[in-house]
Amino acid sequence: MTIETAMMLAFLIVTGLSVWKFYMFFPSKPLSDDDTNSASLDELTDIMLHVIRTRHRPDAPLDTPKLLEHMSAHPRFDKEHYWRFNENKLNQLLRRFYAMHPETSSIPDIYRRHCQSDQPQKENDADHDR
Repeated sequence: MTIETAMMLAFLIVTGLSVWKFYMFFPSKPLSDDDTNSASLDELTDIMLHVIRTRHRPDAPLDTPKLLEHMSAHPRFDKEHYWRFNENKLNQLLRRFYAMHPETSSIPDIYRRHCQSDQPQKENDADHDR
């Protein structure tokens, strides 16, 4: 065996090992605590709308830190699944909602346009909180 053949074999083995390591490093299936998929975002949006519907008052509007606090205390909020959820993620969720609903640009807008018309549902939501 010549030195060129040995070097070519070593190169191919190291290249194959490197490709295998990259394949093993990148996740190929969804993680159990993935909170960026559409189902998780929809659930967080539902929780956000429920909190705005029940906690926002025109005389004392919710701000982002209070919304985060109430969302984190919501009974449907899974702290283990959404362990990465913080004020930055809430701002991303709000921006996503604003992009999907261009008529809104603030939490009071969300309340006026998406939660005030749901007054009969408020009774059901109060039952859900118990």
